[in-house]
Parts: sequence; C-alpha cells; structure tokens
Amino acid sequence: MKKVVATAKTIDDAVQKALLELGVPREKASIRVLEEPSRGLFGLIGAKDAKVEVEFHFDPVVEGRNFLQDVLTNMKVDARVESRPNEEGMLFDIQGTNLGIIIGRRGQTLDSLQYLVNVVANRHADKHVRITLDAENYRLRRKETLEQLADRVAKKALSTKQNIRLEPMSAAERKVIHAFLQKRSDVVTFSEGEEPNRYIVIAAKGASR
Repeated sequence: MKKVVATAKTIDDAVQKALLELGVPREKASIRVLEEPSRGLFGLIGAKDAKVEVEFHFDPVVEGRNFLQDVLTNMKVDARVESRPNEEGMLFDIQGTNLGIIIGRRGQTLDSLQYLVNVVANRHADKHVRITLDAENYRLRRKETLEQLADRVAKKALSTKQNIRLEPMSAAERKVIHAFLQKRSDVVTFSEGEEPNRYIVIAAKGASR
C-alpha cells in the first residue's frame, strides 16, 4: 500500500498530481479529499488549494497473474492461470494444451517468464512474494529427472573415484541436485564456473578436487 498527499488549485488537479507520483491509473487508487479548495476574498485573499490523499492498494499476486495472463494471450496461447500457495510463496499453474512453447528447452522460457512475473508482481509490493511458474507439471518432472541423474552420477563417481562434472544448469536446477545429494555421506557436490555456464561437480567424499 502506498499513499500520497497532494495539493492543487482543484481537486481533479490534485488527484492527477498524486496519481502521477504513484504511477498508477485512477481505477486502482482510492481518493480522499482532505481539504476543499476555496477562492478566498475577491478570489485572492485567503485562497486555499485542494488537498487530497490518494492511496494505492497493490496485490502482487493479482498483478502478477494478470500480467502472465496478458502475456499468454499476446502469445496466442490458449491457457489459464491458477494460483495457490506453495512452500516458497505462490505457485502459478498454467493450464491448457500444447504448452511446450511456454516451457521451452529445458524450461528456459518458463524460467524467463517466471523472472518477469516476479518483477512485475513485486515492483510496488510492501512485502516480497516469491512466485513460481509451472506448466504441465514440468517442475516436478524435471526435479525427478535431475534427482535420477544425480543418483546415477554419484554411483559413477564412487565406482571410478573420479570427479564428474555435469553440464551447466540454472541456479534452481543446481539447488535440486545439491539438496538431493546432501543427504548422502559418501559423496560431495560443489559448483564451479561463472553464470550462465556454472556447473556442478560430484565427487566421492575424500577424493581430491
């Protein structure tokens, strides 16, 4: 919630001044007149400007969901967005058919959309809300794939006694592998390289790096 007090010769001018400062349209704000304008004696002496208080009520979840729905419409994707709480904050579940264009190669398009939605949703929020995007249950399926990969590579690292380097991944995907293998006492994981080419190395515990 943001609030601005503005003064001007007329109420409308004061409201417009406050709306410009807030950077929001009139329909998204509540307006309270604090002081009516008065012309004063002979229209000069004792004249008072109008004084208004304009308040902007911002719902980051609604703003983020509306933005995402507009993007899907502009992309001509027939889909709807359902939102619900999850462990990290809010999940926006994109539901429809043939959503491959939304997911992209290894979820890159989905990750990019997620970044934009979070920027839009939190630009005026009083408290940051973490929004995760998913489509066709991609996040869960990808998590399972990464955990299976981590398990296979961990076994290989143990049998060969060699450090094994995985291909570059996003920070979110690296986090999945780190968390999955953290439960094991026989292997260690660490990241190397610079973004966007940062990657994970899996090694038998005690092996040299």
